[in-house]
Amino acid sequence: MSISQEMAEDIGIKALIWLAGNEDLLPVFLGASGALAGDIKAQAGEPAFLASVLDFLLMDDAWVMGFCDAEGLKYDLPMRARAALPGGEQVNWT
Repeated sequence: MSISQEMAEDIGIKALIWLAGNEDLLPVFLGASGALAGDIKAQAGEPAFLASVLDFLLMDDAWVMGFCDAEGLKYDLPMRARAALPGGEQVNWT
């Protein structure tokens, strides 16, 4: 079941807030994404940036579980949210 882009952006913002509150994981995200700490606030409303937050989160099952447990979300919701944001479309090669 797909979700709306608006709902996906809300989940992306929640993930960004969760990530920003994680002292150990935030520097890893900044290093992996090339973002600066000041970029986070400026780009928080950009769907492409939120997609990158979800891409990062989805790299590790423990991160997904930690985020979802903290937010009371089902574990598949970040993946579904990512699919609803720019660049998340499933490619069909046939």
